[in-house]
Amino acid sequence: MIRSIVAFTLFMVLGLVSIWAGMHYHLILKKPVVMTETVIEIRKGATLESVVNDLRSRQVTVNRFWFRLFAYRKNLDHLLKVGEYVLASGSTAADILQQLTDGRTRKYSITFPEGWAFKKVLQTIKDNPNLQHTLSDAELKNLMAQIGSDKNHPEGLFFPDTYFFEKNTSDVDLLKRAHERMQLVLNEEWQKRDQAVPLENPYEALILASIVEKETGASEERRQIAGVFARRLRKGMLLQTDPTVIYGMGDDYHGDIRHKDLREPTPYNTYIIEGLPPTPIAMPGKQAIVAALHPDHGDSLFFVARGNGRHAFSATLAEHERYVDQYQR
Repeated sequence: MIRSIVAFTLFMVLGLVSIWAGMHYHLILKKPVVMTETVIEIRKGATLESVVNDLRSRQVTVNRFWFRLFAYRKNLDHLLKVGEYVLASGSTAADILQQLTDGRTRKYSITFPEGWAFKKVLQTIKDNPNLQHTLSDAELKNLMAQIGSDKNHPEGLFFPDTYFFEKNTSDVDLLKRAHERMQLVLNEEWQKRDQAVPLENPYEALILASIVEKETGASEERRQIAGVFARRLRKGMLLQTDPTVIYGMGDDYHGDIRHKDLREPTPYNTYIIEGLPPTPIAMPGKQAIVAALHPDHGDSLFFVARGNGRHAFSATLAEHERYVDQYQR
């Protein structure tokens, strides 16, 4: 009889505990605990206890016991992902647990437009408050080695695009992604190149693409511009392209190229040096890379800006001079 009473009592207790647990489980699933959109940040080394404390300090009324119990069941004590989490208004404790389990952190973005020089890319990175800034002026010398490049000069080696990242992503990690993207695009397009292009390797293609990028923003002209430069390279003619002169002038450029600037012996002055400059002069986009590797097969050797974003192309110097008179002088 005593055993029966004990067994019955134990059965009733377990039943009541199960009902109590079920009610709380239901509350975990259904009861909203986030009244207004709330942002929490999980930092490196955070624990479940610190996360619960942070939630409650922001008036997110999770039950400590049940929240931790279900978090342990999801192995969150070992899987907490660093970053910012935006908790939507009306979220339940179960919603928060699932968001933490999935690692659905807030993403920030940064954009590097086509044609930007590395100097501007670097300044944009430095001005972004959501990135972790590790690159001092001294460490910039080692940047290329850190991102896995065999080049010494960073110009043109990062793909222009919008990049999404989590808070406190390091500047080096972001640049490494942009560099890897450029290498992927460049190598893929190099494999599909016109075999007649007068370029020895993908890096030369990148240099030419950067010049094409700076010479025109009109997509339909890129292959024509590339064609002019390809023919000039084959004939041993000077490229004579103003964007390279401007790049070589650096901070001395103030909006105008003077006649003496065209005679200044910089490594980028293509009015003096033969062939391509030593490095790219900007970040080319994919269209410019494709154009450099698939240049137009016409006969033009010259072009001049018409003042409307387009160019007039010509095959002879005499024709070119007429266009210069018409559109420039």
